[in-house]
Amino acid sequence: MNEEKKKNETWEWTKALLIAFGLAAIIRVFLFTPIVVDGESMMPTLENGDRMIVNKIGYTVGKPDRFDIVVFHAPEQKDYIKRVIGLPGDTVEYRNDILYVNGKQLPEPYLEQYKAEVVDSPLTEDFTLEQKIQSTTVPEGHVFVLGDNRRKSKDSRHIGAVAIDEIIGNTSIVFWPIKDFGFVK
Repeated sequence: MNEEKKKNETWEWTKALLIAFGLAAIIRVFLFTPIVVDGESMMPTLENGDRMIVNKIGYTVGKPDRFDIVVFHAPEQKDYIKRVIGLPGDTVEYRNDILYVNGKQLPEPYLEQYKAEVVDSPLTEDFTLEQKIQSTTVPEGHVFVLGDNRRKSKDSRHIGAVAIDEIIGNTSIVFWPIKDFGFVK
């Protein structure tokens, strides 16, 4: 009797562990996944080595919003983290370090700190979409993304508009290092 009770208890623990591992795998594959920021392209918003949670389900039911921080598959078989600036059908232009979308000036509060530190020249060089992606508007099914560290970011100015299908998800939670724990905008 005691032997059978031990076997039953072992089987129950085994089932519980298998279910836990299965749920963890499902959550990681379909819902949320961790990512490590690699490089300086999103500074000062994100630092090299920050660990974040990527929400994979947000764009399966919705679309990216302007200024979302997104993770996507880049052409170099690498995942990039950038900020959505232009949505499908938008015109995007920078003049005198100011963002214009569809002819309207838009504030970029996430760049204020960095712009205050940069005194020798503009943070973002003047450009139009036509100069960067040979189109006057962001193509349907695509977004135009930029890194917050405009001087050191490989983004849509270099790789072109990003297909929405290539976006893994959005991210706004830093969980490591602990001193940076919290939401970013």
